[in-house]
Amino acid sequence: MQIALAVVMTAYLWLFLQAKSQIEVCVLLALAAAAVFAASRFGLTRRIEAASRASPGAGPWCALLATLALIAAFYDVHYVLLLICTVLLFSTACLGLTVQFGYVGIANFAGAAFFGIGSYTIAVLAARTGISHLLLILLSGVVSAAIGSILILPVLRTRGHYAALVTIAFGVLFHTFVEVNNVLGGPQGLRLPGIATFGYAFNDGFELFDQDVSFYVPYALLSLVIFGAAYITIKRLERSWIGLSMDVVRTDETAAAAFGIHIARWKVVAFMLGNFLAGVAGSVYGMMIGFVSPDNFTFSDSLLLVSIAVLGGLGNPLGLVPAAFIVLVLPQKLQFIQEYRFLFYAAVVIAILLFRNDGLLPRRTRQFFNNEASR
Repeated sequence: MQIALAVVMTAYLWLFLQAKSQIEVCVLLALAAAAVFAASRFGLTRRIEAASRASPGAGPWCALLATLALIAAFYDVHYVLLLICTVLLFSTACLGLTVQFGYVGIANFAGAAFFGIGSYTIAVLAARTGISHLLLILLSGVVSAAIGSILILPVLRTRGHYAALVTIAFGVLFHTFVEVNNVLGGPQGLRLPGIATFGYAFNDGFELFDQDVSFYVPYALLSLVIFGAAYITIKRLERSWIGLSMDVVRTDETAAAAFGIHIARWKVVAFMLGNFLAGVAGSVYGMMIGFVSPDNFTFSDSLLLVSIAVLGGLGNPLGLVPAAFIVLVLPQKLQFIQEYRFLFYAAVVIAILLFRNDGLLPRRTRQFFNNEASR
């Protein structure tokens, strides 16, 4: 069942990504809406969910093969590969929000700021040091996590919307700081080199079987590896006793403290891990587009990340990729809503909160008396 669904979805995404006219895009969207309605009406959705519960590991593997198939299908189409890279990198950053929002319950509205910290860190280090770019990507995540460890101090002293206001203030502070700092390029921003490792520069592209391959293909493969590693880490964290402790902290801090769970410890771990993932994704994104500026990391961009996390289903990493595809790719294909894309993001969040507040793929209730831990 899951394999058949993956094949159908891959074929649909191939058609959607190569569609050029607005009529073609609208027809494909209408077909998708009709398919979702029919699946719900005739019980196919329940069968898919049952198959997913029976074989929880099949879904991620199907998604991996589908992504590789799309990268291979559009090997020479720069624009589509850029969209795929963007979806994967933003999904990686939203994995960090999943840990913060969905696991431990910290509202972080400064996701774009930590994404930008990763971009600016690698921009400065790549220009002034000779360290390997792959190592710089990890260092960018470490810097984001380190700065996040400072921000967590006031967050720990507040709760709910007050904690959210702290992160909003930090996002505004970061944007203002990089905009007035001439060392970081000021409002004009900084240029970044492309990734180069083991003597190979990603931006050079390559030939395969006498066919020119887009230079975005290595970026897409690297983005896929980073997202896959982050996804596996987050899923293992969720199933461990650490994930259980985080769930208890999110559900009821008073009960967690009564049972001896160190609330501050797990909040710090979740906040730093989430910001590390955002920093890593931001560093790769910056080197891929070759330029960073303050306007790339505004509060609106933080809301974009939040909308992806909410739409995908808080606490469910698997829902982030389809959510990121809807939020990032759909406005690009529907050109008439380009100027209103932030209105579109807001409308998506409001619709989800009103009609499906658990997101596209809700997180299943944790099971305690089965073999979940062994899967």
